[in-house]
Amino acid sequence: MGNRFLIITADDFGLSHSVNEAVRQAALSGVLTAASLMMGERATPQAVRLSHALPRLRVGLHLVLVDGHPVLPPRYIPDLVDPSGRFSDAMVFNSFRFVASRRIRAQLAAEIRAQLEAFAATGLELDHVNAHKHFHLHPLILELVLRIGAEFGVSAVRIPREPFWYSRLTVGAAFLAPWLALMRTRLRAHDILSNDQVFGLSSTGRLDSRQLLDILSRLPAGVTEIYLHPTVGNSELAALLNPQVGAAVDASGAIRGGYRDLEREQQNKPR
Repeated sequence: MGNRFLIITADDFGLSHSVNEAVRQAALSGVLTAASLMMGERATPQAVRLSHALPRLRVGLHLVLVDGHPVLPPRYIPDLVDPSGRFSDAMVFNSFRFVASRRIRAQLAAEIRAQLEAFAATGLELDHVNAHKHFHLHPLILELVLRIGAEFGVSAVRIPREPFWYSRLTVGAAFLAPWLALMRTRLRAHDILSNDQVFGLSSTGRLDSRQLLDILSRLPAGVTEIYLHPTVGNSELAALLNPQVGAAVDASGAIRGGYRDLEREQQNKPR
């Protein structure tokens, strides 16, 4: 079936102390290999401290531009946040606003830069960049991530492409297909690493042991990223801590790590 590289990622790192504790437990178990860090949330400082204490955990930026808190003060990005200072969850509406307004695009660029600067200030090696609710699939956001990210060493971006045999999202898959193809083309043009497939899209927050074992038993060739949202007490943390899942990961024969490990693996391949 060819070589396999497996990245198992926790998104929303820094969202809460409960999420941080779940990431800590899952990383120590050896199954979780990466985490995507939010920069503007209340538990972000604790997540940064934990990251430094978990040197084998690869940490990237979970860019938040929807349903979360910005890094910049609201007065600098008034068109992006609501009166409480949060990003709204109106992704479709905002997608059109980003394209239509130069002023809003400038604010968007400033916030993306601020989040990359905040990550750089942590002293952590940047493993990857993705966006909360996969908003980086928006061509304008991806363009800004690539352009601004080049200054911060961005070398890997997740492509939210889930295999049909797992997701069965026929209508959604058909709609997303051209955008995913464009995304892959642009990432390759910029020499940015990405995954071949991802799991977790159609079962966000519900990826339990049964589903994880099913994925691992049919793990495709190439680079696979499985992302979860573990928190203390939920089924996703239970799955990551399940000894059967750990044994299935080992049995898959996949090389494991984060995107930086994938980069080093590719560099070390004989030419």
